[in-house]
Amino acid sequence: MTATTDGSAGAMGPLAAAATTTHHTGALAPDLDEAAARAAERAVEHLLARQDTEGWWKGDLETNVTMDAEDLLLRQFLGILDSGTSRAAALHIRRGQREDGAWATFYGGPGEVSATIEAYVALRLAGDPPEAPHMARAAAWVRSHGGIASARVFTRIWLALFGWWRWEDLPELPPELLFLPKWFPLNIYDFGCWARQTIVPLTVVSAKRPVRPAPFPLDELHTDPARPNPPRPLAPVAGWDGLFQRLDKALHVYHRVAPRALRRTAMNLAARWIVERQENDGCWGGIQPPAVYSVIALHLLGYDLQHPVMRAGLESLDRFAVWNEDGSRMIEACQSPVWDTCLATIALADAGLPPDHPALVKAADWMLDEEVGRTGDWAVRRPGLPPGGWAFEFHNDNYPDTDDTAEVVLALRRVRHPEPARVEAAVARGARWTLGMQSRDGAWGAFDADNTSVLPNKLPFCDFGEVIDPPSADVTAHVVEMLAYEGLAEDPRTRRGVEWLLAHQEPNGAWFGRWGVNHVYGTGSVLPALTAAGLPVSHPAIRRAVDWLGATQNEDGGWGEDLRSYSDPAWIGRGTSTASQTAWALIALLAAGERASEPVRRGVAWLAATQREDGSWDEPYFTGTGFPWDFSINYHLYRQVFPLTALGRYVHGEPSPAKER
Repeated sequence: MTATTDGSAGAMGPLAAAATTTHHTGALAPDLDEAAARAAERAVEHLLARQDTEGWWKGDLETNVTMDAEDLLLRQFLGILDSGTSRAAALHIRRGQREDGAWATFYGGPGEVSATIEAYVALRLAGDPPEAPHMARAAAWVRSHGGIASARVFTRIWLALFGWWRWEDLPELPPELLFLPKWFPLNIYDFGCWARQTIVPLTVVSAKRPVRPAPFPLDELHTDPARPNPPRPLAPVAGWDGLFQRLDKALHVYHRVAPRALRRTAMNLAARWIVERQENDGCWGGIQPPAVYSVIALHLLGYDLQHPVMRAGLESLDRFAVWNEDGSRMIEACQSPVWDTCLATIALADAGLPPDHPALVKAADWMLDEEVGRTGDWAVRRPGLPPGGWAFEFHNDNYPDTDDTAEVVLALRRVRHPEPARVEAAVARGARWTLGMQSRDGAWGAFDADNTSVLPNKLPFCDFGEVIDPPSADVTAHVVEMLAYEGLAEDPRTRRGVEWLLAHQEPNGAWFGRWGVNHVYGTGSVLPALTAAGLPVSHPAIRRAVDWLGATQNEDGGWGEDLRSYSDPAWIGRGTSTASQTAWALIALLAAGERASEPVRRGVAWLAATQREDGSWDEPYFTGTGFPWDFSINYHLYRQVFPLTALGRYVHGEPSPAKER
């Protein structure tokens, strides 16, 4: 990859060029409908110009500098760090430093201790001296916020790899965990798939406790260098925290006396589990963090860097790098081509592109080729369920998800494909698999069914974000919407999903957003699902949601919700207007029959007025989530596909199950 995909590049088609000469988006045309149509036309041309020749779309997936720092630390650990890589990463990392010396985990957010420590260490690896002003500011900020001792577990694991932290002062994670049967509490399948893929290799790292020579000391990051590892206070005996803290102490004792044969067997089992889940492209689950820890674990178990598994793994990590024109290098946590492609297809179709347009047919062909056809970890809780569906990434056959599957089906239904039987068969398999993944409460999680145990989040090790995959309103809504389009609105399983959504509406009228920020995303997902499933727009739940959206609209006409709404209720529905969140609100209001309302007209006007000359929108704010609050995402294509969807539905009307089928 040689350029970013932030919507600023790509040749404009003739339709967009013509629009540019006759309409400037900064000054609205007198007629709002005309302005919306012109904005949609320009956005269509821009999005078409960004399609890959193979049929897919993919925007950059921007997270935070810990991805870049840990990539350098991995290469330092393996002895393969080169000056060009560290120099390019340092350019990107320095750019994100705040004036107070810290790094945040999302645009405009507060400084975060672990991110700042990891960024600082990465810059030291790149050659930045500790006495440099920007480094001194960072170190002072870390000390003022508790030093290394206040960092999360993952950060301290990275430091322990180089002797900057003691393994004895980290939570124990024994590889014997893999021996626990699938019905036993805290077995590996009680964790969400992303956590599971990370924890299994880390059991090997925890057992081996490797230490590479530190290239420099980090005394400047301790509040008291003479006492760098202060003990953490014991939690009260009563309650889960106290119980697991004492269990961790027992596991530290076990580490010293663990039978060698048993431990060796456990680590070999972990290695086999890891290797079996390596994807065809060398990665693990299409996600950077599990790939990093899997490479470390296998290396500790004797896999040299030329081993085919290791070579493929390291090559896959290189594909997470986005190289920019200024020579900087950003690491993506994962890549989102399936998600981006289905959303782009929906946006273009809803904006009036003919259903047999070559771009849509090509996108459908690519999505059909990406269908998952083999059984993965999801079958642990759903044995006997035939495979089907789609994953998020280029290569991820072990972990399809219900969210991508629902949106891909909705996208395929908007395309007039020359091989309709092929589409029907793939859609039928996807719908059947998704129905089979319904949880007992009637809703859907993303990757697993009934992944709801509260215990994994209580472990001392699990302080890095959400580690389970319970049902959520946004995923359930997308599934319900898809099932309605498949003629299953009255199916008892769909009705249970609708009942779950109605029962989980917040008192303020909104719905919580698990995978997007936040209540604007949840509400923008749920209202189209409820109306597609047959609820009248006069239903009290829909009216409460409409009222909430009207009350949270910004004075400029847009909508925004800050990521801090996950941790501070005062931020719910509040934040700088963004293109994607404004579009989500409009999509919800249009589904609720509010096309002629003042909030819709003001929101459409805001989108038309803020569109850039090339037909895109600018959006530095993070509106996606990996873990609410703990891991935030800026999907660079969101600023394009969702505004286009909203404008398209405003101009051409709401899609309906009857129309699409």
